Amino acid sequence: MKLPKIKEVRAYYLGGATGKKGSGGGDYHDQGSNHWIDDHIATPMSKYKEYEQSRQSFGINVLGTLVVEVEADNGVTGFAISTGGEIGCFIVEKHLNRFIEGREVSEIKLIHDQMINSTMYYAGSGGVVMNTISCVDLALWDLYGKVVELPVYKLLGGAVRDEIHFYATGARPDLAQKMGFIGGKMPTHYGPHDGDVGIEKDAKMVADMRAKVGPHFWLMLDCWMSQDVNYATKLAWACKDANLKWIEESLPPQQFDGYRELKQKVPPTMMVTTGEHHGTLQSFKTLSDTGIDIMQPDVGWCGGVTTLCEIAALAKSKGQLVVPHGSSVYSHHAVITFTNTPFSEFLMTSPDCSTLRAQFDPVLVGEPVPENGVITKETLDKPGFGVELNRSLGFERPFTH
Repeated sequence: MKLPKIKEVRAYYLGGATGKKGSGGGDYHDQGSNHWIDDHIATPMSKYKEYEQSRQSFGINVLGTLVVEVEADNGVTGFAISTGGEIGCFIVEKHLNRFIEGREVSEIKLIHDQMINSTMYYAGSGGVVMNTISCVDLALWDLYGKVVELPVYKLLGGAVRDEIHFYATGARPDLAQKMGFIGGKMPTHYGPHDGDVGIEKDAKMVADMRAKVGPHFWLMLDCWMSQDVNYATKLAWACKDANLKWIEESLPPQQFDGYRELKQKVPPTMMVTTGEHHGTLQSFKTLSDTGIDIMQPDVGWCGGVTTLCEIAALAKSKGQLVVPHGSSVYSHHAVITFTNTPFSEFLMTSPDCSTLRAQFDPVLVGEPVPENGVITKETLDKPGFGVELNRSLGFERPFTH
């Protein structure tokens, strides 16, 4: 079967420092006011009083949404979104395009390898460069699926289960329970600079929520790189009686020795998880060796579906779970093919978590949301990733090549 070649790659942005604020989409932190996702959540910047209350105050939402669109010479177009904004547009249009245009639509692994190796000297271990590569990779998979008229999960080998069960990340696990989710993950609000008082307040939040949801509903804590080993250990033990299922991303990404130590110090029934801000396969290999229980790559930040599949295989070889961080439909097509992903994450992007809103709303059209905490295989049966772009939002293309 002769497949078309890629005619052009284009990059657009929305929101961020140079666009409309509160746009949501690929940069899901870019929400409007009075949103739980920006309400006194502990971060590495929380130790500075002027940046303690709001994550947006230190610039968490300055990048905005990156849209990468790839067009085949038969007119079929694939696209994807991630975080990267105008910086990502420059990388795509001025550097990565040379590895994409002119290639057959199926040559995804070749393009991926060339993008990784050609940016190694300025990419480091992740960040905006890897976000951009991830977005290109996702767009290529979307294009390939549309050309051959198959959903991405079938291109990856097919589903190993009929449905995906979700836990919800947000401020109200009690509401998530009523919506049919299997668990709820809450953000922490305090860190080492708050001392034992901070531990007491977050532990009380967990205990109060446990009283609301009963003994069996999963409860987890997302610490967003804001702690040190001593603080995280004390918090874990303070939450032991509340049957906390796991403590997540307590430390900065590259503190591998710290994660190894933390895993040894938490209560034996509590899992240690992390990975959303790791951006290379080598980084995940080192992370896996620390002995953590679950690796949590973000498919929009780790190198795309191509790298996510490699991470899942790496985790499987060590008997570890891989449960991707958010990423909605882009994760769904992958995790339904992984034997070591028994559940997945749904990020609550409604301001008060009282309703279900698609993670990348309003940028994607047709993005699925769980019903009773579940998304079925049939929901994913459209070509590519099965979503379309809301072009009425006015994306800007700042560069051409």
